[in-house]
Amino acid sequence: MITLDDVRAAALHLPRTEEHLIREYVKFKVGRIVYASVSPDETTMGFAFPKEERESLIAAEPEKFQLPRSSDMRYNWVHLRMPVLTPRELVPLVLDAWLMAVPRSVGDAYLESLPVQP
Repeated sequence: MITLDDVRAAALHLPRTEEHLIREYVKFKVGRIVYASVSPDETTMGFAFPKEERESLIAAEPEKFQLPRSSDMRYNWVHLRMPVLTPRELVPLVLDAWLMAVPRSVGDAYLESLPVQP
């Protein structure tokens, strides 16, 4: 199970990320672009995700992922259920969401700075 602290740990070390409290939701932003948002009760996290891949993600793991509310369907956005996700699964989702929010040069520079995995 992940918590807000797990999301913070995955997000705040990413360049240009800022944390904001907006209408009781904790949001992680790059400039004006929100790439992750945790609900006040910490049961749901919304995150940036390509619209064209959303249906297949949800179909593959419906116990973890769900569609955003209808007003957010126009955005590159999906929700996950925090109680069923592990911190290990969270990190790549937050990284991919962040990559959608930052300029490509910033994302590429960050990825190049990571140690190479064997």
